[in-house]
Amino acid sequence: MGRPVTLFTGQWADLKLEELCKKAKDFGYDGLELACWGDHFEVDKALSDDTYCARKRELLEKYDLQVFAISNHLVGQAVLDNIDARHKVILPPSVWGDGKPEGVNQRAIEEMKNTARAAQQLGVSVVNGFTGSSIWHLIYDFPPTPKSMYDDGYKLLAERWNPILDVFQECGVKFALEVHPTEIAFDIYTAERALNALGNREEFGFNFDPSHLIWQGVDPAEFIRYFPNRIYHVHMKDAKVTLNGRSGILASHLSFGDPRRGWDFRSMGRGGVNFEEVIRALNAAKYAGPLSVEWEDMGMDRDHGARESCQYVKNIDFAPSKRAFDAAFSE
Repeated sequence: MGRPVTLFTGQWADLKLEELCKKAKDFGYDGLELACWGDHFEVDKALSDDTYCARKRELLEKYDLQVFAISNHLVGQAVLDNIDARHKVILPPSVWGDGKPEGVNQRAIEEMKNTARAAQQLGVSVVNGFTGSSIWHLIYDFPPTPKSMYDDGYKLLAERWNPILDVFQECGVKFALEVHPTEIAFDIYTAERALNALGNREEFGFNFDPSHLIWQGVDPAEFIRYFPNRIYHVHMKDAKVTLNGRSGILASHLSFGDPRRGWDFRSMGRGGVNFEEVIRALNAAKYAGPLSVEWEDMGMDRDHGARESCQYVKNIDFAPSKRAFDAAFSE
């Protein structure tokens, strides 16, 4: 039997969870990765209502769906970010508050601690999400950036995330950063630096998502091979580089879905990710967790895309061999 195939609910938060459960079951999914927005999983209710998590599980079981992880990307983003007006759109009012940056950062820290506690209540061992970054704006290194400014960004990671991770440790839950542009770790070397900044503590690992690596020119399978013991969760998402001599890899301040962009997300199997190599690398890393479809393709109907992506993942997944092909010739 292959790994369970789940659907990340973040892009479906406009739907009530039960409606999405019906769809996911019809599409063929084995479970859901619950986003901590919409009504899919609400951290405050999980901690204030003793029956909340049990009712969520009952709803999933009604449709024969499992849950292995919850995800709180939006609040996590506000832990390290330099807060501005954009964050108001993605944050719950309780975290945004009056919008003063220091207060937003601190409320986001407390919410991420509570997310670990809520995950424990639900009985899942992984929280996926973002860290944000105070140094993403320094990506181009001009005006020339003193090394100390980068150092300060990773020091801030340790300062703000170690107390969060202490709660994760207490709860027996791991945090899986989705390595991603605008995060403190966005490729192999920055991911390594983030681990080092946090003392390589076990509570911190990665939600592997190849779509954020492929357009940068990073081989997604190499990321797995570099961090085989830190892949705590997997997103299955594709992307396509579409450079045509006019478009640029930095996307020209054009929104996702704009055909003038130099790259964009695609439905599973319709982009540039070599998922054959991804599965082989996951097998070598002995990853046995879910393969969670994060569906984002603005050129395709999402019901169609989610259904075909589920089948694509089930088709591409395979177990490693338990014997050598030439074992018959061994003594």
